[in-house]
Amino acid sequence: MTKYPMTVQGARALEEELAHLTKVVRPKLSQDIGTARELGDLKENAEYHAAREQQGMVEARIRDIEGRLQNAVIIDVTTIAHTGKVIFGTTVEIANCETDESVTYQIVGEDEADIKLSKISVGSPIARALVGKEEGDVVTVKTPSGLVEYEIVEVRHL
Repeated sequence: MTKYPMTVQGARALEEELAHLTKVVRPKLSQDIGTARELGDLKENAEYHAAREQQGMVEARIRDIEGRLQNAVIIDVTTIAHTGKVIFGTTVEIANCETDESVTYQIVGEDEADIKLSKISVGSPIARALVGKEEGDVVTVKTPSGLVEYEIVEVRHL
């Protein structure tokens, strides 16, 4: 089985979602199905069919989360010595060498990536270019608009 890297925060978020689905959503759906069943004929009972469909989606999500957590390698970057090197889980400030524009990203697992929160997947082109490099290094990233050079300003273990 393939193992997938995940930050402590990413694992915690999945565990919280799993707990919510199993302790809150699943029981409510069972209750909704029971209530809809009492309404009579199941062949033409829209509430029943909607609740069963929702139950199927929730059960699929529960299995998905359980599988992801089972195959996760949880990496706590705060326990790793700071060397200035970009590794999985670090937060990296980079500056565009041409425009001097600065951006900060945390390198996370594929499931955790959210560009709105400045979290990029370890498999993204920027992350692949950054991993293994150190503060002060200049990296070239292939983007849809061409090659862009970034300088690694700071690497933080948050």
